[in-house]
Amino acid sequence: MNRKVDIEMDVNKIEALDLSGIRWDAHGLVPAIVQDVETKDVLMLAYMNEESLRRTLREGRACYFSRSRQSLWLKGETSGHFQEIVNIKFDCDQDALLLTVKQTGMACHENYFSCFHYDLTSEGFKAIGEPEVRTEPSLGRTLELLTDVIHSRNLERPEGAYTTYLFEKGIDKILKKVGEESSEVIIAAKNSDPEEIKCEVSDLFYHVLVMMEERGVGVKEVARELLKRRK
Repeated sequence: MNRKVDIEMDVNKIEALDLSGIRWDAHGLVPAIVQDVETKDVLMLAYMNEESLRRTLREGRACYFSRSRQSLWLKGETSGHFQEIVNIKFDCDQDALLLTVKQTGMACHENYFSCFHYDLTSEGFKAIGEPEVRTEPSLGRTLELLTDVIHSRNLERPEGAYTTYLFEKGIDKILKKVGEESSEVIIAAKNSDPEEIKCEVSDLFYHVLVMMEERGVGVKEVARELLKRRK
């Protein structure tokens, strides 16, 4: 029997809601399957903890828990592709959630409506159709995704990865690369070559993000600081 969570609750009822019946895993998480209310497409699989579920109920927009960043993740916060909650159900074993949502834009960061756009064939995975590019990829979302990868490299340290090499060499090596890439950006700008500028700025962004990860500073913290400077 599927059970539905009433999202038409006031804040006090949401905070007092007993969620102990949900079978959270050892990390306090539960998988959340997300379905579009109109197309019935399965959009994505994410994870929620108790805090993200309560925030979802309070705000009426899907909020998940990022296992790579170990922090809450409001879907659409950087891309604008929010998921408005229609209803929430949990299954008979109470160890999985089903979110029905009104999807704005794309659910998938690869610019597909659904994250489930690969067919498993005898030749491996193949994408179904072409990406539905309704908007250019935002810089904020791109930096967020790159931050996730860098954080994973820091935690897992896969052998042979350049990011692993930087973390193992330490902050002095990382700062040296930031300095080198800053100089390369200046040279590219003096040369007035758009292609060269694009590549060198990308290199600088990457190494700055590695430095931020090493020093424990998040992209959202920088975003909030930049917003203070709008004049």
